[in-house]
Amino acid sequence: MTLKLLAVDTATENCSVALRIGDQVIHRSAIAPREHTLKVLPMVDEVLAEGGLTLNQLDGLAFGRGPGSFTGVRIGIGIAQGLAFGADLPMVGVSTLAAMAQAVYRTTGSEQVLTAIDARMDELYWAQYQRQNGIWQAISPEAVISPEHLSVQVQPGVWHCAGTGWQAYPELAGQLKLETETSEILFPDARDMVMLATLSEGVAAENAEPTYLRDKVTWKKLPGRE
Repeated sequence: MTLKLLAVDTATENCSVALRIGDQVIHRSAIAPREHTLKVLPMVDEVLAEGGLTLNQLDGLAFGRGPGSFTGVRIGIGIAQGLAFGADLPMVGVSTLAAMAQAVYRTTGSEQVLTAIDARMDELYWAQYQRQNGIWQAISPEAVISPEHLSVQVQPGVWHCAGTGWQAYPELAGQLKLETETSEILFPDARDMVMLATLSEGVAAENAEPTYLRDKVTWKKLPGRE
């Protein structure tokens, strides 16, 4: 049976949707901060129309579970849950960091990737990935961490860097005792999530959960604010 999956991601500045029909992937994406709610559903309609499918014909729905923007992650999971409830589809959460590792593999063939998303407040969303037997392994677990406290497990070979964190902290690559290469991947994309999603890990829509990593937001007090 041909696997048919839809993926939705709004966890970062990139808003993206992808439809997988077997080995074929149809996708849409746009760098659109603060416009995700306007763009994501039309993208869903476009990829389904191009694939000649309806929601009810899908096998499941994947979503970017984070980490990323708190609001963006909430928008993505909320829209994905609404679609999944309506069509009675299982849901699969996919890490935004793992999706960037997959994107590097798609574009360069690299199987060693360092992922870093600028988390603001002088922190990064971070993970270190290595592809083994066709499966991505997190050499270091996903974490929210300050750049100065960052550590890596030294492995031989070149490590490709993905995510906005490398632009936010250009000194980061130099402090790591690894051979690194930059990549063009700045944001996660649903086209990579739909390739990582497996229905064996699917849950009912009401049980789908985001991954924020940061449990709370520290607000810097302004003058006169309590």
